[in-house]
Amino acid sequence: MTGILPSQHLKRMIAAGEVTGTPEIIPEQIQPASLDLRLGNVAWRVRASFLSGKGRSVADRLAEFEMHKVDLSDGAVLEKGCVYVVPLMESLALPEGTAGMANAKSSTGRLDLLTRLITDGGTEFDRIPAGYTGPLYAEICPRSFSVLVRPGMRLNQIRFRAGQAALSDDALRALHAETPLVSGRAVIEQGLGFSVDLSPGPDRLVGYRAKPHTGVIDLDRIGQYDPREFWETVRTEDRQIILDPGAFYILVSREAVTIPPDYAAEMAPYLAMVGEFRVHYAGFFDPGFGYAGAGGSGSRGVLEVRCHEAPFVLEDGQVVGRLVFEKMAERPETLYGQEIASNYQGQGLKLSKHFRSG
Repeated sequence: MTGILPSQHLKRMIAAGEVTGTPEIIPEQIQPASLDLRLGNVAWRVRASFLSGKGRSVADRLAEFEMHKVDLSDGAVLEKGCVYVVPLMESLALPEGTAGMANAKSSTGRLDLLTRLITDGGTEFDRIPAGYTGPLYAEICPRSFSVLVRPGMRLNQIRFRAGQAALSDDALRALHAETPLVSGRAVIEQGLGFSVDLSPGPDRLVGYRAKPHTGVIDLDRIGQYDPREFWETVRTEDRQIILDPGAFYILVSREAVTIPPDYAAEMAPYLAMVGEFRVHYAGFFDPGFGYAGAGGSGSRGVLEVRCHEAPFVLEDGQVVGRLVFEKMAERPETLYGQEIASNYQGQGLKLSKHFRSG
């Protein structure tokens, strides 16, 4: 079996003890091609982000960098600009040949809540080597808003891969010819390119920019917050905007994306030499995203954009990222948007689920 492991295989891994949880993993954590991970009961405020490094444990490094311990049992605020390490409720005993990769969930990314997985012996964020046995930790750094968290909250997710399953550009072109993956012309080079939509509508709205000084967001409160208290609207008349260094934006792709049922995709890091910004911190696209058979008709990708050292002019139609497609080992028993709560099927420009719409 080669490819991204689907939901039914995740259940078999849990039954075999290859993925365990304390308390036990619940069905709601299992997604079509990934498993949601849960925060544990404590967080450590640390001086700096770190990787454990070969032959060292996260616990060893915490002893070096820990500032203080935070009890999450009754809820606690993780403050903007600070770095925290939280043990997760899940741990792994992967078989040889099965590797993992993690990413923030969509709502996490849309809050600019940088969340990355770290492991014992890890030399990369969000990457788990084949055969890894040990605990999992989330490194959390709220970038725009302070957040209230509790044990059991699910901020990131993990996928498992057997062997190599990434599609070559030729295979991607053949798949697009069979099942169109984007509306309009497909730009295929080391993955499927997508561009930013800065074409002004009737109200000239093209995006949102996080306000610098706001209140706390309780991550359990869905649809409760007034967006005007946390976001400025971004409007344009000339199909371009200037990104300010350090600012965080929510924009949307021009293309509507479709992920067929037998495939999954991941947003690849954007090349720094093409612009002074980073796009999309939450990068998993599940089988069925935007797919007509799962209640979609193509869904546009929401872009989480942060500008770096210099102001940068972003123009309508500019290619800003790429999706790398991988074959599923099997078709998932449930697709994104089909019989499961999928907050962003059929989406356009949309803030996280915590904010009131309309």
